[in-house]
Amino acid sequence: MTGNADTDGGGWPDVDGDTALTVKVPEADPLVRAGAPAHITVLYPFLHVSRVDARVHGELGELFGAHDPFEVSLGEFGRYPGVLFLHPLPGDPVRALTREVTGRWPEAEPYRGVFGGGLEPHLTVAITELPDGGGPVPGGPEPLDVLAAELAPALPVTARITTVHLIVREGTGWRDHTAYSLGRPPSRTTSRTPSSRRGSPYGLSSASAAGSRSAGTDW
Repeated sequence: MTGNADTDGGGWPDVDGDTALTVKVPEADPLVRAGAPAHITVLYPFLHVSRVDARVHGELGELFGAHDPFEVSLGEFGRYPGVLFLHPLPGDPVRALTREVTGRWPEAEPYRGVFGGGLEPHLTVAITELPDGGGPVPGGPEPLDVLAAELAPALPVTARITTVHLIVREGTGWRDHTAYSLGRPPSRTTSRTPSSRRGSPYGLSSASAAGSRSAGTDW
């Protein structure tokens, strides 16, 4: 995801009203230089926010509630062009969530098809180039090889994942909208005051309605 709005809804950058489903990994926040909370994307983009009604929230709550919480270990760096990321192991629990959501809403194509069938689960640490020929990130981080060497002593990072977040693109930033608990039936709606923060081109995080509980920090 990027900082500007797209008018036709195709490819990059982000579109106002986009939503995404992510899991936050606050234990990895000290390592991240990507301008967003540490997270692993379940699906970006999901449905336009205008389509995310009470029925959709209820279905998401039931879907995620049927999956148990899980633990991940982040101990190895990987690279996409212009991107440094961490591999979450095991990755199967995240893949399972993605498969279920895209199976229920097949029109929600991962990354709008820019990366074919999508990307493997990853936690973005830093970005020096925007995807799809978008050029360098203004004021981007130091060279990725140097950054990886600096951060390596802090690995591995382990985290327990208990929540999936729906987030919404508004203007030039993303905001938390709803949080869905893993391994629990839906609870009543909890709303929160929005705020925004610049997001990352390779992933996202959170939203508020039936099947949800109070969301975490905004982007």
